[in-house]
Amino acid sequence: MPQAISEDTGQGAWCPCPIMAKDGGCCHACATCLLCLYSCRWSHSKKGLKTSKCDCAWFFFLLCVCLFTLAWLYLALVTLNDFHLLNEFLFHKLEWWLDWSVVMLSGTATLVTYSSLLLVLALTLQLCHQPLKIHWLHKVLLILTVLVVAIAFVGLEIQWAEQWESAHIALQATGPFLHIGAVVGVTLLAWPVADCFYRTSRSALGVVLLLLYLGIVMALYLAPLGIESPCFMEHNQLPPKPALFGHRGAPMLAPENTLMSFQKALNCGVRVLETDVLVSADGVPFIMHDEKLTRTTNVQEFFPARAHSNASSFSWSELQQLDAGSWFLQRYPFHRAQSFSSLEQAMVQAQKIPSLNQLLAEAARHNVSIMFDLRPEEDPQYEYLVNVTVETIFQSDIAPELILWLPKEFREQVKKKAPKFQQVYGRKRLNNEMDALLYINLPYQNLSTAEIREYRRDNISVNLYVVNAPWLFSVLWCAGTSSVTTNACHVLQKMERPLWLLPRTTYQMIWIVTDCVSLLLIGWAFLLLKKWSQRKESSGSDSDVLLTKIHSLLSE
Repeated sequence: MPQAISEDTGQGAWCPCPIMAKDGGCCHACATCLLCLYSCRWSHSKKGLKTSKCDCAWFFFLLCVCLFTLAWLYLALVTLNDFHLLNEFLFHKLEWWLDWSVVMLSGTATLVTYSSLLLVLALTLQLCHQPLKIHWLHKVLLILTVLVVAIAFVGLEIQWAEQWESAHIALQATGPFLHIGAVVGVTLLAWPVADCFYRTSRSALGVVLLLLYLGIVMALYLAPLGIESPCFMEHNQLPPKPALFGHRGAPMLAPENTLMSFQKALNCGVRVLETDVLVSADGVPFIMHDEKLTRTTNVQEFFPARAHSNASSFSWSELQQLDAGSWFLQRYPFHRAQSFSSLEQAMVQAQKIPSLNQLLAEAARHNVSIMFDLRPEEDPQYEYLVNVTVETIFQSDIAPELILWLPKEFREQVKKKAPKFQQVYGRKRLNNEMDALLYINLPYQNLSTAEIREYRRDNISVNLYVVNAPWLFSVLWCAGTSSVTTNACHVLQKMERPLWLLPRTTYQMIWIVTDCVSLLLIGWAFLLLKKWSQRKESSGSDSDVLLTKIHSLLSE
């Protein structure tokens, strides 16, 4: 058994936690184990040790760290909708593929779990009337946790600031549920707060703690006044489901920008195939997003000396030698390929870089539209790229009305050559445009719900990209978005309704009931602990009287 510490010093030797204390039974053993994990002390205290102001400050710091890590976890989950973009960006910087979302979520989950368990230990010790003497090792780890999360927030602000707007949209999808969860959390905190208030004999510290707690409670009770969501509506007010645009085909189901990927997207019922067009050295437009071939082909095997050259520097015959599918099985960009059958794997490995003409033929066969970017825009021969692309479309069998023309450079020339192309604008407002605005294409962070509804009233189609997460699709659906560009057409296709839809009056009723139940439970906790505190003081007084009588009898 471990050597017990003295109640005055609180010091003890390092040793394993006992399963059962010598005196006090299971409860004693539990208190001892909690002390082992939180304070690295092996014997519980009855009178000698007390929680100092410094220890209280560390407990408050622990609470803030826990909330800080939870906030980062929420933001990390929000970024998953766009994380494929970060993975691609880092690949071009490092020339090394890794799904960094796994790294981020694993690290975040570790920090959240650690700080949350430590907070639960502290609250349990407080309820057991044990001093909160946190060990120095925990102090160091908590400081490191704050630094790591702070660096993550700063990095997000510097490199990926648009995710703050994504988080704002996410709050529209999760706000009502976060409110209920937060109210449940502060309601559970009523027990340790009330216990601490009565134990401090209503000192200044206890009063400050009580006022702080009540202020947080009232703020949460009134928080729904600031919660807005387009999904607060009646079912009969729900706009039509947004159409789906296949982003580079269906890149979660097959290698992006391959005929297999586009066929998978068509099987999902997409209305438009969205892609990117480059032009080879000998003037053949082909389908490719990156300006280099290293991420999505085996160019390093066939042309090691030219592996990092621009894709447009290769002839069409050279491009046709490359394997455009095997990388999908080697890197698992979306993990779904791990469940492929042998037949599907063989199909993936057979994929080549398609030409624009091949894609046009596929779209014409299924009577779906095509929308594409011409890359790179800074190319000095960009006008040549535009002319070659337009001529290739004219020579194909596709109806010109099915072409959604997105490139903004030389748009007026294209209008004259191909007046039946549907012009898609990549900006919110038009200045001095002669033709009517019918289509716009923007990142989903760039339009508010009010702007989307305004465009809808003006009979303007709004396409937002890239939307993969069901929660995001639900918010944009409720807002009235006409269509979304997505990597996850197989997921969004199955959604028959938004994840949630509530009339505002129903939500207000839920809000009021939740707050009332919480208020009753908090009041009950404070009243019950007050009675226990009075009983303890009374029994303590009776014991003192009895001890005085015994002492006087022994003296006689």
